[in-house]
Amino acid sequence: MRQYSSITKSKNTLYLLVAFALMCIGCNPVSFNEPIVSLEQYKIEDGFELQVATSEPFIEAPVSMDFDNSGRMWVVEMKGYMQNLEGTGQNMPNGTITILEDLDHDGITDHSKTFIDSLILPRAIAHVYGGLLYAEPPNLWFVDIKNDEPVNKVLVDSLYSDGGNVEHQPNGLMMHIDNWIYNAKSNFRYQMKHGKWIKEPTSFRGQWGITKDNFGRLYYNNNSTQLIGDYILPNTTIKNLYYKPKAALNRTLTANQRVYPLHPTSVNRGYEKGVLDKDSLLINVTSACGPLIYRGDQFLKKYSENAFVCAPEANLIKRNILTFNALETTAKQAIEKQEFIASTDEGFRPVNLFNGPDGNMYIVDMHRGIIQDKAFLTPYLQKHYANKKLDTIIGMGRILRVKHTKSSPYKVVDIETLKTSNLVGLLNNSNGWLRDRAQQLLILKNENAAIPLLKKIAITTTNSIAQIHAMHTLNGMGVLNFKTLEKVLTSNSNVNAISHALVLLEQFAKPNNLPSTLKSINTLLLKNNTEIDFYLASSIGKWAQLSPNQLFPVLLKLSNRYKDSMVHQEAITNSLRGLENEFLLFSNQEQQNDIATTILPKLLNTALNNKNKDLKNSIYTKTSVGTDSRTAGFKIYRNICATCHGVDGDGINGLAPPLKNSEYVTKSAKRLASIILHGISGPIHVNGKLYDLNLTMPGLVDNSEYSDEDVQNIISYLNNAFSGELENISTEQIKSLRDKKPANGGTFSEKELLQIK
Repeated sequence: MRQYSSITKSKNTLYLLVAFALMCIGCNPVSFNEPIVSLEQYKIEDGFELQVATSEPFIEAPVSMDFDNSGRMWVVEMKGYMQNLEGTGQNMPNGTITILEDLDHDGITDHSKTFIDSLILPRAIAHVYGGLLYAEPPNLWFVDIKNDEPVNKVLVDSLYSDGGNVEHQPNGLMMHIDNWIYNAKSNFRYQMKHGKWIKEPTSFRGQWGITKDNFGRLYYNNNSTQLIGDYILPNTTIKNLYYKPKAALNRTLTANQRVYPLHPTSVNRGYEKGVLDKDSLLINVTSACGPLIYRGDQFLKKYSENAFVCAPEANLIKRNILTFNALETTAKQAIEKQEFIASTDEGFRPVNLFNGPDGNMYIVDMHRGIIQDKAFLTPYLQKHYANKKLDTIIGMGRILRVKHTKSSPYKVVDIETLKTSNLVGLLNNSNGWLRDRAQQLLILKNENAAIPLLKKIAITTTNSIAQIHAMHTLNGMGVLNFKTLEKVLTSNSNVNAISHALVLLEQFAKPNNLPSTLKSINTLLLKNNTEIDFYLASSIGKWAQLSPNQLFPVLLKLSNRYKDSMVHQEAITNSLRGLENEFLLFSNQEQQNDIATTILPKLLNTALNNKNKDLKNSIYTKTSVGTDSRTAGFKIYRNICATCHGVDGDGINGLAPPLKNSEYVTKSAKRLASIILHGISGPIHVNGKLYDLNLTMPGLVDNSEYSDEDVQNIISYLNNAFSGELENISTEQIKSLRDKKPANGGTFSEKELLQIK
């Protein structure tokens, strides 16, 4: 059976009006004829069609995107990223956020305008609260939009992406169903309330890209793992500051990380055993990113909530089928040994995926040769890039649209113009993008006319997804009330709707609501449902604070019901925050022998011990991602070493010898540390060649600006960039080498260095 159909468009890439484009650089707006891009080198799963929504010359190096309420694409262009093998120019303010328009409504960009320019490595955007949220390290900004121009710029967070490598800094900015904005590579979430921005801790998630399913579970990944996710709704089990839950968070969903590229693959450590097969094809993902749970309505039903994952290093996109089993989610390759999209075009670099307002899926294709930051670029991969001339694939970029062959013609609704009743109606829509944006607009408009309509949907049990949206919309508007949630809990509602209602109910924990809530809880306990019981266990913490004697028996019953379930026991530990001792005393007094057979006492004692030592869950103490050693080392190298040795390590004639494959970099970490600390002077042999330079390289030993850790970081970078073979060296060893000075008390000679092993 044929699993793939080849995408064909007869013409090669057509660069139109190049001279005109050059003359118009800086003009705003810019208009071109629609470019034609060949997709002959691309294969896609049978039944699907790949289209070019936009490409160069309209965009360059796109890394993320969002749609506005009119259906226009807004694209983040990280133009400064790795423009060459040396990694120079990354601090140039040449990044942009561009608005792309389709004036003839055929689904292809024919007009562009710059919204914001002069950005340094921008990485994420989100249309929220009637404006635009965007990330430009280290800051997170919000601007209002007036006539397609930014106004009223506000600094939301000056530490949004403080530290870290360009590939390892927070990104994503995804507005969730709970009205919080979540990120990848971050342990914070954001929300604007009453005109003020709120930042609060959340679980740390992933590396590049974040997505969600219809229920509200979050998904993400890292370079070597296709798909990671949470089994539960966010922030439901992390309220006990002194206990860090693990059972339901940051779970690897894909047991198999296998990829199936169409051609030999150039990856960073391809020389290591098990990275490439005998045909030089990549075996497992090394740059997984930009995951997406498809929530559109234009694919066949079997594709609903499938997980798609980018693998730009292998020029492909994977498809996984999600399976939901109570409080566990798993993902499995959709078609054995074949990918959803794969290409022999090594410029195809999918880095992000998005659901669109038209119900289709959109691919952000950075479309360039180099996708490895300089700090992590090994000599092996640098050679591959150079030999294949991949460093010449630059100045390009694509947004591709994935359509099913049986989908409806391209059409986007301008939801900005819809009446309140129509917006409420969209909460029942089969397209997740429309539901999400309708919810946001209703909260932003905050019109009284929407309230009775939303309440009606919230308590109507025919569509649980619409119920969930309606409850959170009311909550976002500040008009959700206890009685509405009570009706959801007491009606014959779907498990998913009840779960969300329980999470939302905790904010109404007041004495006058307690009798009715206890009645609802006891009714729900009779259902004996795994998921409902979890959200009961995790969300009655504030009720337990009000009346421990009435809620402790409920938690004890749940603990005994799920003796072997770490997920439930951690949920109970979450609810018993601040009441650990009291509950342990209660359980002993009740003489419930069963409690001794559960793991709950151990978890509660862990929380108590952590509290005594003031050891909080790291999400409550961690303020930034920090800077990894190679990135930190590269920054120092670039500032103080590259002037003489060159950014590429090839050395500079008359100034300094090369570092690439130099025995002073590859043979001994102690020797290298001694050079960095104390310097070197006189003639020196490198790779058998004599460098008789009448110059002295000073050391850092007397420079208080550079610590032992800084020296360690320089060595880490040099090892990765120029050798890949050097052993590690500790800061303690470096500290001891500070006192082992050359005989002359100044700098080392070659003869002295060779004696250091």
